[in-house]
Amino acid sequence: MTQSIVERLQARLPGSVRGSAEFRGDLTVIVRREDIVRACEVLKTDPDLAFDMVIDVLGVDMYRPEERFEVVYNLYSLKNREYVRLKVLVDERDLTVPTVTGVWAGANWHERETYDMFGIVFTGHPDLRRMYMPDEFEYFPLRKDFPTMGIPDSLPLPRR
Repeated sequence: MTQSIVERLQARLPGSVRGSAEFRGDLTVIVRREDIVRACEVLKTDPDLAFDMVIDVLGVDMYRPEERFEVVYNLYSLKNREYVRLKVLVDERDLTVPTVTGVWAGANWHERETYDMFGIVFTGHPDLRRMYMPDEFEYFPLRKDFPTMGIPDSLPLPRR
């Protein structure tokens, strides 16, 4: 099945698959950022694939000079009992990725969390605001360049 996923994506969206890898039965497909919504629609609506659940959307800080961040989409097909992982590479100079909330409404909270912790903006998101950190907090705690002990006086703490 894993080969047919890549083949179907390549056939329906020529040039959008940047690469793929399989490790211990888990398929990862790297998709161009501008094609992520269409790739998700193909995986969801294709009757043979039927990836009808978004399990998670998360950010990864690879801390490399080019395409520093990854947005990872873990998808599941109830019909086929299969998982697939999609990745989008994001450069620090343009931290935007189209939202997939139009494909799976359940991606809403996951995208908000990724925005809050990494600063990746999901364009077209219906309610993109911080979840954990205050609105005025100007940092993103899960980036690798964020200090382990935090930034002194960046958050007002309650008085004793």
